[in-house]
Amino acid sequence: MKITAVKCAVIGDHPTIRIVTDEGIDGYGQAESYKPWLKPVVLHFEPYLLDQDPTDVQRVVDRVRRLGGTKPWGSAVSAIEIALWDLAGQAAGLPVHKMLGGKVRDRVRVYNGGVRQPLTSWDPAGYRQAAAYMKSAPEGFTIVKEGVAFHGAMAAQTPDFFYGDLRSGPPHPDGGLLTERGLDHVVACVEAIKDELGDGIGLALDCGPGWRISDAIRFARRVEHLNLLWLEDLLSGDYTPYTDAASYREVTRATSTPTHTGEQLYLRQGFRELIETDAVRVIGPDPADVGGLAELKWIAEYADLHGIGIAPHGVWDGLLGLAAHIQLAATLPDNFIAFEYPVPSHRWWYDIVDGLPDPIVVDGHIAVGDRPGLGVTIIPEAAKGYLRPEDADFFD
Repeated sequence: MKITAVKCAVIGDHPTIRIVTDEGIDGYGQAESYKPWLKPVVLHFEPYLLDQDPTDVQRVVDRVRRLGGTKPWGSAVSAIEIALWDLAGQAAGLPVHKMLGGKVRDRVRVYNGGVRQPLTSWDPAGYRQAAAYMKSAPEGFTIVKEGVAFHGAMAAQTPDFFYGDLRSGPPHPDGGLLTERGLDHVVACVEAIKDELGDGIGLALDCGPGWRISDAIRFARRVEHLNLLWLEDLLSGDYTPYTDAASYREVTRATSTPTHTGEQLYLRQGFRELIETDAVRVIGPDPADVGGLAELKWIAEYADLHGIGIAPHGVWDGLLGLAAHIQLAATLPDNFIAFEYPVPSHRWWYDIVDGLPDPIVVDGHIAVGDRPGLGVTIIPEAAKGYLRPEDADFFD
């Protein structure tokens, strides 16, 4: 079997990859949504993949993985790797979880991710309302994550929140030293969320980046009584191409509240210092950015050796990304907590993908299926109507 083409189409904001072979078996992968600029990067890699045997997944990925990096380059490599596993699984007649060593769980836990109640106010009342919505969600989530402080609009919507100038532009641009009022405000909002959720639903917080180390320690200590699952990306890590392990370690050693980061990092090398220095208690690589499924599994196992948990990021990964998460999470060691539940950018994606359970999430978990490959397929005739003119030949 040989690869004859590598195609990429932006379908409803999701860059979608199709690897075509000379034996009529295709593999699909998907990158995070809202990345139309990923297509030329994928096509840049195509010459390195042509005429290769796609079932030799590692050998093929090795031809491009060292050419990757921070988004979009690592995202393209990751989507290619996922598509190769899909293709290899279909060729073997096996689900990807079998190809990765077999499942250790029959259902995988997810947290809310793309299922959110948009905030109407960034005060305790607004957060309590959002928590009530999540508590009653039909998916029955056992873990809920909410954004506070510099992750979202709290800094901009709360007067005298921090000693700094508000910025606009890319996501989460603000950061600086919090005022006493600002710190008290964040704590009050978190206490309102937890009070509404109760002790039957775990609470995780997306916090930054942007905190100063001193504020991060003060905040982490102030919320120790709430038994939070983690504080994510306090210092760096979300829309930043680096992570300062030494600074995270300083925060981690000063509190019993778990710290978390890693969604932007590419390859195991990006996690080495975080793991080996016990800089955080939980890591959150995204299979659509870190280098793919096998790379994330290696990182998870290495973290497990060091007593560090893993809660993979994935909010923007789409339905093919969801299928990949399910296959991977089924194989991860006992340090797996849950992965971030992705939803598509458009509801019609549910009409063009076949193979997901209905309903998808039950009691905060998703059942692991045994269909070959990723376990899902795109329905070409249903999807063609959503292709952009320049991608009209994607299924040809």
